[in-house]
Amino acid sequence: MNEPDKKSEMKNMKYLLLTVACLIAWTTLPAQDMRQDTYCNPLNIDYTYMIYNSDRDISYRSGADPAVVEFRGEYYMFVTRSHGYWRSRDLLNWEFVRPGKNWYPQGCNAPAAHNYKDSVLYVAGDPSGSMSILYTDNPASGNWEATPAILHNLQDPDLFIDDDGKAYMFWGSSNVYPIRGMELDKNHRFTKKGETKELFNLDMPKHGWECFGENHTDTVLGGYIEGPWLTKHNGKYYMQYGAPGTEFNVYADGVYVADHPMGPYTYQKHNPVSYKPGGYMNGAGHGSTVLGPGGQYWHFASMSLSINVNWERRLCMFPAGFDKDGIMYCDTRFGDYPRYAPAVPGKAGEFRGWMLLSYGKPATASTAKGEFQPSALTDELTKTFWLAEANDERQWVMIDLEKPADVCAIQINYHDYQSDMYGRYEDLRHRYVIEGSLDGQDWKVLVNRKESYKDTPNDYVELSLPEPARYIRYKNIDVPTPNLAISELRVFGLGTGKVPQQPKKLLLDRDADRRDIAISWEPVKGAQGYNVLWGIAPDKLYSSWMVYGKNDLLMKSLTTDQDYYFCVEAFNENGVSLRSEVKHVK
Repeated sequence: MNEPDKKSEMKNMKYLLLTVACLIAWTTLPAQDMRQDTYCNPLNIDYTYMIYNSDRDISYRSGADPAVVEFRGEYYMFVTRSHGYWRSRDLLNWEFVRPGKNWYPQGCNAPAAHNYKDSVLYVAGDPSGSMSILYTDNPASGNWEATPAILHNLQDPDLFIDDDGKAYMFWGSSNVYPIRGMELDKNHRFTKKGETKELFNLDMPKHGWECFGENHTDTVLGGYIEGPWLTKHNGKYYMQYGAPGTEFNVYADGVYVADHPMGPYTYQKHNPVSYKPGGYMNGAGHGSTVLGPGGQYWHFASMSLSINVNWERRLCMFPAGFDKDGIMYCDTRFGDYPRYAPAVPGKAGEFRGWMLLSYGKPATASTAKGEFQPSALTDELTKTFWLAEANDERQWVMIDLEKPADVCAIQINYHDYQSDMYGRYEDLRHRYVIEGSLDGQDWKVLVNRKESYKDTPNDYVELSLPEPARYIRYKNIDVPTPNLAISELRVFGLGTGKVPQQPKKLLLDRDADRRDIAISWEPVKGAQGYNVLWGIAPDKLYSSWMVYGKNDLLMKSLTTDQDYYFCVEAFNENGVSLRSEVKHVK
């Protein structure tokens, strides 16, 4: 053997030994100790305990009205009354920034944020409605300066500086007054320049999705219009706004389009653009849109939790975009299932294809208090929860998936039950272990959070490799709240059975009130649930409504003078069916 052959053989042997060593090390690690390529709504950040209702001794975490902007290759997320903000390099992992001087002592409210040419980052959001615009060229430091001027009578502000350097302020949070705007003099302390202009208001007799109440059923009270956010794309101005109310499953963002920041604005045919009324956690309103890694747009929004109080909320993010006709849209199909993370090239935001294995499955627990039984952990209902008798290492819960399946990810949604906590806390952490078993006797650790120092109220863990299991067991170690309570323990992966058949006999009955439509289809054997998909053209089915356990839906969210196209798909633990034929309704 000559010298080059010897070197080549030694090099190959080195690679082989390294590979074997890596595999041995890999198999000794808990199944989650690899980089995550997926995320799952609601977002798993260390939400702040609100002080807004502390005078009534109501304790709850919340995150709402996210204003997300990119600044010098990083992303900053400003959230209502959070006593600070979050910073990320990839829109997946977020680090809390505790601000220094000139920040709002009571927390900003429905904040605005704008990146001006990567030179200065501006924010606004004083809860009083009278505010100075804050600015910094180093948001990671937490230090801000304030412009020596005050703008009055603003709620839910949105600061926008155009490419030509002209600055504008938009605002609105009312069931009476419209979205309004005014120009500001950027070079004169952002003082008002010119007159205030009314841009648009709700049109509830025409736009069903703007009507108040759960499922838009409140016919007495008017909806709220709030939270404007302006996005410029290809020379057009897309003014997003939230309606009809943050506490409802149908909270959404719509959009008007204009050729100038101050209008006139035209209602987009596809509306609302961000809408998630079905599934586990609902709502997708009062948000912001940011251009993320790889040129992919993302829409951040508020989701309704509303157990302790109406204003108890969580955050979500959905891939967004603009089609060839300039129509803005968001993808909320399987909106609270695992999706590819923003940094995954070519797949960012796509549904990962992992199904919910735990829905409706039997659950048992070490202990349970009163009505708060472990069955709540698998019902896909946000407002139900399991409550243990203690918060210690003796508490556990087990889910029987009833059949072996490949487990790919797990999400734990903790609940605040009589937590008596207010504001920001240091060193909160959730510590637990999750095990899997095929027979209920021999267990393997899937998730190891024994030594976790992270505060993870909506913890989502992607396993490095699929793990076959029938039984999933959560073993508590410690949570930062006085009580151990969990709203939902969600297990994602793929079953080994058959995917449901294509739904048939789709029926569409549009009411005399053309905002309403009754939709039904033939039940599919073995289906866990269905997605109703609709839009303004056969190739623009941008909206989705997830339905569990039934084969009909009364939808009250249409626009009266708009044609629509509908189809439905079935799903279960094993995958998603072919879609039904697309039907047109005038």
